[in-house]
This record gives sequence, C-alpha cells and structure tokens, in this order.
Amino acid sequence: MIPRERLASATIPGGGEMILYRRGQDHRILVDREELMSSRMSGSEEALATMTAARLGPRAAQRWLVGGYGMGFTLRAALAALAKDARVTVAELVPEILDWAKGPMAAMTGDSLDDPRVTIRLGDVADAIAEGQWDAVLLDVDNGPDGLVRADNDRLYSSAGLAVLKRALRPGGIAAIWSAGKDPAFTRRLAAAGFSVDEQAVRARANGKGPQHTIWFATRRG
Repeated sequence: MIPRERLASATIPGGGEMILYRRGQDHRILVDREELMSSRMSGSEEALATMTAARLGPRAAQRWLVGGYGMGFTLRAALAALAKDARVTVAELVPEILDWAKGPMAAMTGDSLDDPRVTIRLGDVADAIAEGQWDAVLLDVDNGPDGLVRADNDRLYSSAGLAVLKRALRPGGIAAIWSAGKDPAFTRRLAAAGFSVDEQAVRARANGKGPQHTIWFATRRG
C-alpha cells in the first residue's frame, strides 16, 4: 500500500488545524482529524456550479461568489459553464489553501486561478456576501450547515445569516449550499427565510458513484 504523506498544515482563523495529505495522486484535507475534502470526491462540488448555472440560464454579465476555494472543483466547473462576460469572486479564509493549489496540487488547478474572470478575495465569505448584488452565491465552507471549520461559520446558516444572504442576491438569484448529508431543520429555515427551496441529492464522485451529498438551491423570489 502506498503510504500517506503529510504535506502541509495551516491554522484556521478562529478554528482548528487544516492538514493536507497525499497518497499517490490523491489529495485529502482534514480538519482536526475529520476529512473536509478529497480529490477523489469531486462530483458534488462540480454539481454545485453546473446545476446552479443550469438554473440561472443565460443571464448576461453574471456575478458569482464562491466560498471557499477548497480544491477548486467548484471554481473550475463554474468557469466551464459561464460566459466570457461573467465574473467569479472566490472568498478563501485560509491563504495556505491557495498556496497548496499552486504548489502540491498545481496539476489539478491548471490555469483556473489565472482566468481573467476570477478575483481572489482573502477573508471571511460572510463579508463578501454582505456586499450584495450576486447572481449566485455558492457555499462549500463546511461539511454542512454548521460551523465545522470554525464556530463563526454558524452565522452563515442562522435565520439572521440567511436574511443577509437573501438580500445579497439579485432577483431570481440563487444561493447553493453544499452538505455531506441531509438537514431537515436547515431546509425549513431556508423556506422560512423566504427562499424557493430545491433540495437535491448528488453523488460524491464524478462517475455518479460514492455516497450521496446534499445541495440546497435557494432562489430569491422576485
């Protein structure tokens, strides 16, 4: 068996430790011993972007916010789906994640971070959300609608946080939230916040296999 190699670590502002591992060509990022993401599980992260793009349709000059970068699966899928006049802001809390993207995971990253449509914003995605006027906000900063990476992320999924998220979207805009599993209470909270909610089960792997993850597509009405 190929041994697992620890490549790097980073301290999460207000949270724990994030560790990058490699085994052969596969990469994994763990937070305090819990797997946050894996290069073998890209399907649902890509679906976060492709299914959002399909729901929005051919709007001109779309403005997307992606939080966070992770391993870049969502960003790369968004760039493939969006027109040349679109703009994508990536909010990443942990700067080392971008160093890893350009270093140990450069082959996977390709030229996506250099795409002229992309702006990298270091910091809390909540601050970027509050700036508003987004056609799409894609959130994959935890393993679900709770603050795994850091407790402060809970505010993103609270009733108050969802009210801010709704105001930040243009009419007909979509907030897409990724989760490792179901959360009926969060589904109810989205509906109570005034969103039209479409909850989808998506396979973890790009080949349609693996465990089922959940994506909520919450559309601002009117």
